[in-house]
Amino acid sequence: MTTLSQAVRPGTAPDQPADAAEAPVRGLWRQGLVVFCENRLALVGLGLFVLLAGICFLGPLFYHTDQVHTDLTAVHLAPGEQGNPLGTDGVGYDQLGRLMLGGQTSIIVGLAAGILATALGTLWGAVAGFVGGWADSAMMRVVDAMMSIPSLFLFMLLAAIVTPSVSMLILIIGAFAWLGPARLVRGEALTLRSREYVQAMRAMGGTGGRAVRRHIVPNAIGTVIVNATFQVADAILYVAYLSFLGLGVPPPAANWGGMLSDGLADTYSGHWWLLYPPGIAIILIVLAFNFIGDGLRDAFEVRLRRR
Repeated sequence: MTTLSQAVRPGTAPDQPADAAEAPVRGLWRQGLVVFCENRLALVGLGLFVLLAGICFLGPLFYHTDQVHTDLTAVHLAPGEQGNPLGTDGVGYDQLGRLMLGGQTSIIVGLAAGILATALGTLWGAVAGFVGGWADSAMMRVVDAMMSIPSLFLFMLLAAIVTPSVSMLILIIGAFAWLGPARLVRGEALTLRSREYVQAMRAMGGTGGRAVRRHIVPNAIGTVIVNATFQVADAILYVAYLSFLGLGVPPPAANWGGMLSDGLADTYSGHWWLLYPPGIAIILIVLAFNFIGDGLRDAFEVRLRRR
């Protein structure tokens, strides 16, 4: 007589160990990893992110600079003068040390805001798509209404009202960047809620919360993870936008957008080294996350096709 544990694991023999049922799952993850590693741009993006993060977070441990006190005797030094590899800015800050400090802020805000936006959007979209009916319509009309307003305008408005800080930038960006993930996950939930295993779980008395937590979100994880990488890239750009417009973290804190804004004003005076390093850093970090997202998308598409 077949036991219940064997019945819920179709494809396993009565004497087959439980771990054997997980073998196909591990095989799918392994196949996805292989596809990701075969994507050279994805590996380049991962390498760029590790390199930039290492320079920003580990670099200050080996290259010590004073990013708090100004030094008006060392203003606008060209790269290489007085031991400054990337020169100094208009108040005497070492540009390389400033680039590391600014990178920490940009990466922290980008990652945290991207994860926050993805989590909020995933929860909102999963509930809306699974529940359906009037609740789905009401929840998605909220999303549509907020998406009709330019997000950069909302960010600028809130950043002008509150005092910008790292935690406040994370909340501001995350509070409005979740709209895109919500629509994506809602589309996945509309498809997944009609699957047999979800219907069977509901027939056995399972609650809607359990369905969302155990079936909808886990089966939409591919879309969620891929979108999260693009959300991080967008969040880094939003930080750069706000800082470029003077709404970033105040000095002596720094970020790449603020450095870019300061460098643009000095470029016409011939101080080109204040503009190119932060601009190139922003381009590289955004490209890195986009390449990683493309690689993850290919990997999850292969897993879903094999499944």
